[in-house]
Amino acid sequence: MLEQLPALQVVLPLIAAPLIVLVGRAGFGWAAASLVSWACLAVAIGLATRVAGGGVISYAIGSWPPPWGIEYRVDALSAFVLVLVSLVAAIVAPYARRSVAAEIEPDRRYLFYAMYCLCLAGLLGMVITGDAFNLFVFLEISSLATYVLIALGPQRKALVASYQYLLLGTVGATFYVIGVGLLYLKTGTLNLADMAERLRAVEELRPVLAALAFITVGIGLKLALFPLHAWLPNAYAYSPSMVSAFVAATGTKVSVYVLLRYYFTVFDPAPLFETLPTRELFIALSVAAMIVASLVAVFEKDVKRLFAYSSVAQVGYITLGLGVDNLSSLTGSIVHLLNHGVTKGAIFLLLGAVALRSGSVRLTLGGIAGLGRRMPLTSFALVIAGLSLIGIPGTAGFVTKWYLIVGALDLGLWWLVGAIALSSLIAVAYVWRVVEAAYLREPSGAVPAGEAPAGLLVPAFLMTALCVYFGLETSFSVAGAREAAELLLSGGRR
Repeated sequence: MLEQLPALQVVLPLIAAPLIVLVGRAGFGWAAASLVSWACLAVAIGLATRVAGGGVISYAIGSWPPPWGIEYRVDALSAFVLVLVSLVAAIVAPYARRSVAAEIEPDRRYLFYAMYCLCLAGLLGMVITGDAFNLFVFLEISSLATYVLIALGPQRKALVASYQYLLLGTVGATFYVIGVGLLYLKTGTLNLADMAERLRAVEELRPVLAALAFITVGIGLKLALFPLHAWLPNAYAYSPSMVSAFVAATGTKVSVYVLLRYYFTVFDPAPLFETLPTRELFIALSVAAMIVASLVAVFEKDVKRLFAYSSVAQVGYITLGLGVDNLSSLTGSIVHLLNHGVTKGAIFLLLGAVALRSGSVRLTLGGIAGLGRRMPLTSFALVIAGLSLIGIPGTAGFVTKWYLIVGALDLGLWWLVGAIALSSLIAVAYVWRVVEAAYLREPSGAVPAGEAPAGLLVPAFLMTALCVYFGLETSFSVAGAREAAELLLSGGRR
């Protein structure tokens, strides 16, 4: 059974989805989705343990050896991201029972859980596959499921948000597959490891650079790389509460993983960062995201949209480490996949609890006035997650910014340290707006007094606790991220 863990990582949620549809009952759908999510976490931990002890795992699908057949490949980076995705899923799935019952119509609930399982299977498949076209297939599985999940939101604006994401997501997928097609024409293979070896011998570089450009734009749309982020604010704001938490914590992170995989293990990173303006491009876009998106968040009145724009800024931190391109910065980028995942997951889970009490998924700053007196535990947890978003010492967000600053100083980029500090100060401003509304304004009456049910609070508080845990205990997060960064800097040959 241990030898089949790579296949089980994807097969479990993939089989659960049609099974939920066949049974057609929401209760079974929730139970199956929760069970599968926890099983995927167990499998991911098992794979990470095996990689830590024995190196890269290669699993041939259908007994066809790579590069002829599809390969599932798990190394330090993919194991780290698999744990992130399955950890978030394991916490979010139990939360869904009460949240979905309050926000989704009864005859659609079982379909909701089926789409959730498909989305989970697609995200895990993107991380574990070693085949470029297979990655595209999983990308489309997760994207199509996400479109449906967003469209199931209780407001009609959810349909518009889903349609916007569908249009831009389709453009992104098209760009990606064009890039893969160009690489296939030059190398004759779709296996990523084999493609990397063959690209070293290619002499005609213009088609290869064109392929990289198509893949960068295509995946950039998926990860909301500034200024390709137009779909994200509405998608997070109007989707069901559970979907906001799950997608915010995993969707963009998996897309960043794909970008890292191509830039550092498929293509040769040395010429990309030494002879091309790759570093300057990513640093410029990242700093723009960190500053501009944060400033937009300061003036946003809708709380979920405020934190959605914050996500665009936080993606800027991740891509900043990619642009700086050294061990410390890449460690910061990779560890922020986890740290921002649990932080933003906690925030949207807590906002979902507030939405349940208020009876509306649309939460304005005026609507949460006095929340500190009406829902004190939820408000306190929201402050903790907000501190992690800012990067206060003792929280997960601080660890990320520390490594990014060290990476910038290693290259003598003092002005970049100033940009990180400035964006953090702006984050203080928009987080303070939420704190001020919750604790310093008179109660508005929009949120009745009393905490949400335990079924919502326990997962939300658990995710909030991880914001502190990963800020104090870094034996998994930083150590795993550093190992993955070393792998990337070696071109995936460790």
